[in-house]
Amino acid sequence: MKILILGASQVGGSIAEVLVGEENDVTIVDVDKQALHQLQNRLDIRTVAGNAAYPSVLRAAGAEDASLVLAVTNNDEVNLVACQIADAFFSTPTKIARLRSKEYLNNPALFKNDSGFKVDHVISPEVIVRDHITRLIEFPGALQVLDFADGLVQLVGVKAVKGGALIDCPLTELKEHMPGIETRVAAIYRDHEVITPKSETIIKERDEVFFVAAREHIRQVMKEMRGKSDKTKRIFIAGGGNIGLNLARELERKGYSVKLIEFNAKRAAQIAESVRNTIVLNGDAADAGLLLQENIENADVFCAVTERDEVNILSANLAKRLGAKRVMALVNRPAYVEHLDHRDINVVISPRVATIGSVLAHIRRGDVVAVHSLRRGKAEAIEAIAHGDANSSKVIGKGVREIPFPPGTGVGAIVRDGEVIIPSVDTVIEPEDHVIIFMDNKSCIADVEALFQVAVTFI
Repeated sequence: MKILILGASQVGGSIAEVLVGEENDVTIVDVDKQALHQLQNRLDIRTVAGNAAYPSVLRAAGAEDASLVLAVTNNDEVNLVACQIADAFFSTPTKIARLRSKEYLNNPALFKNDSGFKVDHVISPEVIVRDHITRLIEFPGALQVLDFADGLVQLVGVKAVKGGALIDCPLTELKEHMPGIETRVAAIYRDHEVITPKSETIIKERDEVFFVAAREHIRQVMKEMRGKSDKTKRIFIAGGGNIGLNLARELERKGYSVKLIEFNAKRAAQIAESVRNTIVLNGDAADAGLLLQENIENADVFCAVTERDEVNILSANLAKRLGAKRVMALVNRPAYVEHLDHRDINVVISPRVATIGSVLAHIRRGDVVAVHSLRRGKAEAIEAIAHGDANSSKVIGKGVREIPFPPGTGVGAIVRDGEVIIPSVDTVIEPEDHVIIFMDNKSCIADVEALFQVAVTFI
């Protein structure tokens, strides 16, 4: 697929890296020639220097035959104008815009009628990351919490710890421990090794276990994996940028006790005026004296979301050693995510991994409505809709075991007419089923997508 990415910032560069890895033809446009040069040295992409909102620049970038324009500059208005021009001048099939301002995000009608902006899909990385962190806070002990089928199904990653009822037990005992609750273990990671779950597989302490269940059963399954967890009440947020401020507002709305630390005095004053119950502190989140003074040892969660990876890593490590029960750090640089030993950090949050799914869902073949990256982008879970009939579809009318899924691929759940089904190998796929599929190797994505494509003769 030919894709134009407008904006060579952290978001644009991260998305480009993933799309290039999936053999897409990617061109990046930006006014910053140095940023473009750095990306071109690292990735197999084409670059064009110029204003992404100019028709001549988009034409030079190849907009005339692009399938997708992804406008992710740091300027909302540039993104909107670029999508408008891509539609009017080049009839680009799909246009995605990154937006930050609440004036746009809170008014979806701007994008719905013929007189509105020509944007097919809106993404907001800050909102995506905020919601990601909020779910992790709501489910203590979770490494990832992902929604499918409008939240009816969730896929959750947890680290099995001593005290969990399922530790040292084979998966066949799941039903004995949780009668009446249907769940499926999608994957187990042990010492960086992927273990394909089988009935005799035994869960060990410190295993990372990914399981699928209906939303209402998630907490019970987590309890079996980890034992009883204390309720989260007190939260520290380090960093008052867009993510930190939005996170504070969301958490105080949900009734949590929140303290936010912001280094810039002017920004701290602005935040204090825009929140209701959050305590705003002006200071350094990596200052042990400040953390101790504010009783960090009583914190249930410390979440570092400043704009600097180094500050997030340092302050999260410090908070953990000073007594915070659970710490999270926002880390942008892939090298920091992959190669540093985050032993004292419970969850490393990668905006790249959290955001990329919202883009991938629009470029996948077949009717793929949700995409989530797992294990820092190494694995993937998708939600695909089965269209057609037994003659035009490779999956409809077939039992799960009859479908030629690639190795390392499994069906975790099916949603049919609003009902969540945890399938057996004999469960038959029906038209319009939403099928949640886990893949422990992204190299098989194209094969899975092809299974859900309808034959061209289907009408």
